[in-house]
Amino acid sequence: MLLTKANKEKLLDNGNKQLQLRGTDKCHDFYPVVKLFMPLSAATWLLTEIDPEDTDIAFGLCDLGMGFPELRTVSLSELESVKIHGVSIERDLHFKADKPISEYSRLARQHGHIVEQSEGRSI
Repeated sequence: MLLTKANKEKLLDNGNKQLQLRGTDKCHDFYPVVKLFMPLSAATWLLTEIDPEDTDIAFGLCDLGMGFPELRTVSLSELESVKIHGVSIERDLHFKADKPISEYSRLARQHGHIVEQSEGRSI
């Protein structure tokens, strides 16, 4: 299971808050709720919200390890189905976001991959 009940509730809460701003020029800049990663690759996802109108769709910073991290949507069911040599995507149990997604995105574009600014290291 990629997401705990608490993760899902927070992601949905953020999604509902974002939904309220649709049609305006505003958006929330949430802190990532969860970090997912693929142990046998450099792929990493920092998710901030789930679309309350389609709870299979999450939004966040997606880094497939090819030098082009981007803010985008991703299918949770697709992430759950990925297996490489029998290894699945995992949730980082120790991840604690220390900045909003816009800052993770800015740093990721600058470095070509997701980084933690405060420690100056890749995550």
